[in-house]
Amino acid sequence: MESAIKTIVTTFLSSARGKESLDSKTFQKMVKNQLSGVMEDTNSSSAIKEMQQGLDSDSDGKVDFKEYLSLIGYIANSMSQSKSEPTANSS
Repeated sequence: MESAIKTIVTTFLSSARGKESLDSKTFQKMVKNQLSGVMEDTNSSSAIKEMQQGLDSDSDGKVDFKEYLSLIGYIANSMSQSKSEPTANSS
């Protein structure tokens, strides 16, 4: 678990490149490069922009670390839900 947390933090910090938040272009690049395996529509600029707007709780046009963690929490919760749902093939 420790390595997962380090990866989450490192991904944000390396994407932000010393800044405190991800601007729209940087957020889009991070989502496409880092989350395409666990999220749908990562090739859709409009879907990513909509996601960013949903995360941007202070309406500054950027995603800060706390807002980024909301995204990570949402993805983790979605993955947890999909793993606990019975599949169509199970009896």
